[in-house]
Amino acid sequence: MTATHTSTPTSTGPLLVAAALVAPVYGILSFGQAFTRESFDLTRHPLSLLSNGDLGWLQITTFLLMGVLAVAGSVGLRRAMSGRPGGRWAPSLVLVFGVTTCLAGIFTMDPVDGFPTGTPLGVPATMSWHNIAHNAVSSIGFIALVVACFIFGRHYSRAGRTGYAVGSAASAVIFLGGLGWALSGGHAGSLTLALGSLTTLLWLTVVALDKRAGLR
Repeated sequence: MTATHTSTPTSTGPLLVAAALVAPVYGILSFGQAFTRESFDLTRHPLSLLSNGDLGWLQITTFLLMGVLAVAGSVGLRRAMSGRPGGRWAPSLVLVFGVTTCLAGIFTMDPVDGFPTGTPLGVPATMSWHNIAHNAVSSIGFIALVVACFIFGRHYSRAGRTGYAVGSAASAVIFLGGLGWALSGGHAGSLTLALGSLTTLLWLTVVALDKRAGLR
């Protein structure tokens, strides 16, 4: 028992840090490109569209890095939450998010609506198989993450930590609100979806850092 307690912080802590880094990687690299890439308009273009063009490799790398960090983080969360409410399902759903995010980097979106520069305006009548695959795996991944946030909420509620429970649920609701607005064709839907995604990922950072603090 002594050996287990001694090794847990040193072996699990870095994995939880990996989970905490998913949001900074997404926020810095994706939003950084959104404001600097020529012809990209975040109110019209989803961040995934950045995988196109001469610098498309940067967004592809961003997705792959996010996915690897989330997969590693899911292992840390499973260890830190073992034997507690949500200790099996929440980490498993974070794992699903990580795997599908890697796939989202492999299956790129088609150029659309003026991006990259020279692409005709508007939405094409058809889309490629890899665009369809990207949309499918991205949807599965973020749905998994949203469900994980609700499970985190139950986890914290059972522990009597109301603030964390509310924050978990709120992050999921914010994402769903942004998604609903985007799907309804609301103004700047791509922006609201991107901000909703960032909010949910930032909450993953909060949870991972909280669990890391609990190892000490």
